[in-house]
Amino acid sequence: MGVLVVDDDFMVARIHAGYVARVPGFAVVGTAHTGEAAVAAVARHRPDLVLLDIYLPDMSGLDVLRTLRGVSHPVDVLVVTAARDVATVRAAMRGGAVNYLIKPFAAGALTERLERYADLRRRLAGIGGDASQDEVDRLFGEAGSGPPPLPKGLSSTTCALVAEVLREAGTDLSATEVAALTGLSRVSARRYLEHLCAAGRTRLRPRYGTAGRPEHRYRWTD
Repeated sequence: MGVLVVDDDFMVARIHAGYVARVPGFAVVGTAHTGEAAVAAVARHRPDLVLLDIYLPDMSGLDVLRTLRGVSHPVDVLVVTAARDVATVRAAMRGGAVNYLIKPFAAGALTERLERYADLRRRLAGIGGDASQDEVDRLFGEAGSGPPPLPKGLSSTTCALVAEVLREAGTDLSATEVAALTGLSRVSARRYLEHLCAAGRTRLRPRYGTAGRPEHRYRWTD
Protein backbone atom coordinates (compact mmCIF):
# COMPACT_ATOMS: atom_id res chain seq x y z
CA MET A 1 0.00 0.00 0.00
CA GLY A 2 1.25 3.45 -0.92
CA VAL A 3 1.69 6.03 1.84
CA LEU A 4 2.15 9.80 1.55
CA VAL A 5 3.92 11.39 4.54
CA VAL A 6 2.90 14.99 5.30
CA ASP A 7 4.84 16.98 7.90
CA ASP A 8 6.14 20.54 7.98
CA ASP A 9 9.44 19.36 9.49
CA PHE A 10 11.68 17.80 6.82
CA MET A 11 13.59 15.67 9.35
CA VAL A 12 10.43 14.39 11.05
CA ALA A 13 8.95 13.50 7.66
CA ARG A 14 12.11 11.54 6.85
CA ILE A 15 11.95 9.68 10.18
CA HIS A 16 8.27 8.79 9.74
CA ALA A 17 8.93 7.67 6.17
CA GLY A 18 11.65 5.38 7.52
CA TYR A 19 9.20 3.89 10.02
CA VAL A 20 6.66 3.22 7.26
CA ALA A 21 9.25 1.66 4.94
CA ARG A 22 10.06 -0.99 7.57
CA VAL A 23 6.47 -2.26 7.75
CA PRO A 24 5.81 -5.13 5.30
CA GLY A 25 3.19 -4.28 2.70
CA PHE A 26 3.70 -0.49 2.91
CA ALA A 27 5.78 1.79 0.70
CA VAL A 28 6.29 5.56 0.85
CA VAL A 29 5.21 7.12 -2.45
CA GLY A 30 6.13 10.68 -1.50
CA THR A 31 6.45 13.37 1.15
CA ALA A 32 4.93 16.85 1.43
CA HIS A 33 5.58 19.72 3.81
CA THR A 34 2.61 22.06 3.21
CA GLY A 35 -1.11 21.56 2.91
CA GLU A 36 -1.18 22.66 -0.71
CA ALA A 37 1.65 20.28 -1.58
CA ALA A 38 -0.17 17.45 0.23
CA VAL A 39 -3.34 17.87 -1.83
CA ALA A 40 -1.30 18.03 -5.04
CA ALA A 41 0.72 14.95 -4.04
CA VAL A 42 -2.46 12.93 -3.43
CA ALA A 43 -3.63 13.76 -6.96
CA ARG A 44 -0.21 12.90 -8.40
CA HIS A 45 0.72 9.75 -6.43
CA ARG A 46 -2.79 8.42 -5.61
CA PRO A 47 -1.73 6.87 -2.27
CA ASP A 48 -3.87 4.51 -0.21
CA LEU A 49 -3.03 6.28 3.06
CA VAL A 50 -1.84 9.74 4.13
CA LEU A 51 0.08 10.34 7.36
CA LEU A 52 -1.13 13.87 8.02
CA ASP A 53 0.29 16.46 10.41
CA ILE A 54 -2.08 19.12 11.76
CA TYR A 55 0.41 21.98 12.11
CA LEU A 56 1.30 22.96 8.55
CA PRO A 57 2.67 26.37 7.47
CA ASP A 58 -0.04 27.32 4.98
CA MET A 59 -3.18 25.71 6.38
CA SER A 60 -4.39 23.40 9.12
CA GLY A 61 -4.16 19.67 8.50
CA LEU A 62 -7.88 19.60 9.33
CA ASP A 63 -8.50 21.76 6.25
CA VAL A 64 -6.41 19.32 4.23
CA LEU A 65 -8.48 16.45 5.61
CA ARG A 66 -11.71 18.16 4.57
CA THR A 67 -10.28 18.89 1.10
CA LEU A 68 -9.23 15.27 0.62
CA ARG A 69 -12.78 14.12 1.33
CA GLY A 70 -13.80 15.80 -1.91
CA VAL A 71 -11.09 14.50 -4.24
CA SER A 72 -11.92 11.92 -6.88
CA HIS A 73 -9.26 9.48 -5.67
CA PRO A 74 -10.43 7.88 -2.39
CA VAL A 75 -7.71 8.08 0.26
CA ASP A 76 -7.57 7.24 3.96
CA VAL A 77 -5.93 9.55 6.49
CA LEU A 78 -4.03 8.71 9.67
CA VAL A 79 -3.44 11.90 11.66
CA VAL A 80 0.07 12.15 13.12
CA THR A 81 0.47 15.29 15.21
CA ALA A 82 1.49 16.92 18.47
CA ALA A 83 -2.03 18.37 18.81
CA ARG A 84 -3.77 16.69 21.71
CA ASP A 85 -6.67 19.04 22.43
CA VAL A 86 -10.10 17.42 22.34
CA ALA A 87 -11.47 19.84 19.73
CA THR A 88 -8.80 18.80 17.24
CA VAL A 89 -9.27 15.10 17.97
CA ARG A 90 -13.04 15.46 17.52
CA ALA A 91 -12.61 17.38 14.26
CA ALA A 92 -10.29 14.67 12.93
CA MET A 93 -12.84 11.99 13.79
CA ARG A 94 -15.62 13.96 12.10
CA GLY A 95 -13.38 14.41 9.08
CA GLY A 96 -13.05 10.64 8.68
CA ALA A 97 -9.51 10.00 9.96
CA VAL A 98 -8.94 6.26 10.41
CA ASN A 99 -6.69 6.81 13.44
CA TYR A 100 -4.91 9.50 15.46
CA LEU A 101 -1.33 9.24 16.75
CA ILE A 102 0.18 11.85 19.08
CA LYS A 103 3.82 12.89 18.68
CA PRO A 104 6.36 12.00 19.76
CA PHE A 105 6.00 8.24 19.44
CA ALA A 106 8.18 5.19 18.96
CA ALA A 107 8.30 3.25 15.71
CA GLY A 108 6.27 0.42 17.24
CA ALA A 109 3.28 2.69 17.83
CA LEU A 110 3.04 3.58 14.15
CA THR A 111 3.75 -0.01 13.10
CA GLU A 112 0.83 -1.32 15.14
CA ARG A 113 -1.56 1.22 13.66
CA LEU A 114 -0.42 0.46 10.13
CA GLU A 115 -0.84 -3.27 10.72
CA ARG A 116 -4.36 -2.72 12.09
CA TYR A 117 -5.17 -0.58 9.05
CA ALA A 118 -3.85 -3.28 6.68
CA ASP A 119 -5.89 -5.93 8.49
CA LEU A 120 -9.03 -3.82 8.15
CA ARG A 121 -8.39 -3.42 4.41
CA ARG A 122 -7.97 -7.19 4.05
CA ARG A 123 -11.22 -7.82 5.92
CA LEU A 124 -13.09 -5.39 3.68
CA ALA A 125 -11.63 -6.97 0.55
CA GLY A 126 -12.68 -10.42 1.76
CA ILE A 127 -16.38 -9.53 2.00
CA GLY A 128 -18.15 -10.34 -1.25
CA GLY A 129 -21.28 -8.37 -2.12
CA ASP A 130 -23.34 -7.21 0.85
CA ALA A 131 -21.98 -7.35 4.40
CA SER A 132 -23.86 -8.96 7.25
CA GLN A 133 -24.43 -7.11 10.51
CA ASP A 134 -21.89 -9.37 12.24
CA GLU A 135 -19.27 -8.50 9.62
CA VAL A 136 -20.04 -4.80 9.96
CA ASP A 137 -19.77 -5.02 13.76
CA ARG A 138 -16.38 -6.72 13.49
CA LEU A 139 -15.13 -4.14 10.99
CA PHE A 140 -16.18 -1.19 13.12
CA GLY A 141 -14.67 -2.88 16.14
CA GLU A 142 -11.32 -3.13 14.30
CA ALA A 143 -11.54 0.51 13.26
CA GLY A 144 -12.43 1.67 16.76
CA SER A 145 -10.14 3.20 19.36
CA GLY A 146 -9.73 0.17 21.57
CA PRO A 147 -6.26 -0.86 22.72
CA PRO A 148 -4.21 -2.74 20.13
CA PRO A 149 -3.64 -6.45 20.79
CA LEU A 150 -0.29 -7.62 22.12
CA PRO A 151 2.18 -8.19 19.29
CA LYS A 152 3.33 -11.74 18.67
CA GLY A 153 5.93 -12.84 21.19
CA LEU A 154 4.83 -10.51 24.00
CA SER A 155 3.31 -11.81 27.23
CA SER A 156 0.37 -10.16 28.98
CA THR A 157 1.93 -11.03 32.37
CA THR A 158 5.23 -9.36 31.48
CA CYS A 159 3.39 -6.40 29.99
CA ALA A 160 1.55 -5.95 33.29
CA LEU A 161 4.90 -6.04 35.10
CA VAL A 162 6.37 -3.32 32.85
CA ALA A 163 3.23 -1.23 33.32
CA GLU A 164 3.47 -1.61 37.12
CA VAL A 165 7.13 -0.54 37.13
CA LEU A 166 6.27 2.60 35.16
CA ARG A 167 3.23 3.35 37.29
CA GLU A 168 5.17 3.10 40.55
CA ALA A 169 8.17 5.06 39.27
CA GLY A 170 6.30 8.36 39.28
CA THR A 171 8.71 9.71 36.67
CA ASP A 172 9.87 8.88 33.17
CA LEU A 173 12.18 5.91 32.60
CA SER A 174 14.33 4.73 29.72
CA ALA A 175 14.14 1.23 28.24
CA THR A 176 17.48 0.47 29.91
CA GLU A 177 16.12 1.48 33.33
CA VAL A 178 12.95 -0.54 32.85
CA ALA A 179 15.04 -3.53 31.79
CA ALA A 180 17.09 -3.30 35.00
CA LEU A 181 13.95 -3.06 37.16
CA THR A 182 12.14 -5.97 35.49
CA GLY A 183 15.00 -8.31 34.60
CA LEU A 184 14.21 -8.08 30.90
CA SER A 185 16.67 -7.38 28.11
CA ARG A 186 16.72 -3.77 26.89
CA VAL A 187 15.29 -4.85 23.51
CA SER A 188 12.39 -6.71 25.16
CA ALA A 189 11.70 -3.82 27.53
CA ARG A 190 11.58 -1.41 24.59
CA ARG A 191 9.06 -3.63 22.75
CA TYR A 192 6.74 -3.63 25.76
CA LEU A 193 7.15 0.12 26.21
CA GLU A 194 6.35 0.76 22.55
CA HIS A 195 3.23 -1.40 22.87
CA LEU A 196 2.10 0.58 25.93
CA CYS A 197 2.66 3.79 23.94
CA ALA A 198 0.53 2.42 21.10
CA ALA A 199 -2.19 1.57 23.62
CA GLY A 200 -2.10 5.14 24.97
CA ARG A 201 -1.00 4.05 28.44
CA THR A 202 2.44 5.66 28.35
CA ARG A 203 3.84 8.82 26.83
CA LEU A 204 7.14 8.99 24.98
CA ARG A 205 9.40 11.97 25.62
CA PRO A 206 12.74 12.30 23.81
CA ARG A 207 15.62 13.65 25.88
CA TYR A 208 18.21 15.42 23.77
CA GLY A 209 21.85 15.21 24.80
CA THR A 210 24.92 16.95 23.49
CA ALA A 211 25.39 14.54 20.60
CA GLY A 212 23.84 11.54 18.89
CA ARG A 213 20.23 10.36 18.81
CA PRO A 214 17.85 11.47 21.59
CA GLU A 215 17.15 9.08 24.44
CA HIS A 216 13.57 7.84 24.56
CA ARG A 217 11.95 8.29 27.98
CA TYR A 218 8.59 6.71 28.91
CA ARG A 219 6.10 7.93 31.51
CA TRP A 220 2.91 6.26 32.73
CA THR A 221 -0.22 8.24 31.77
CA ASP A 222 -3.12 5.77 31.95
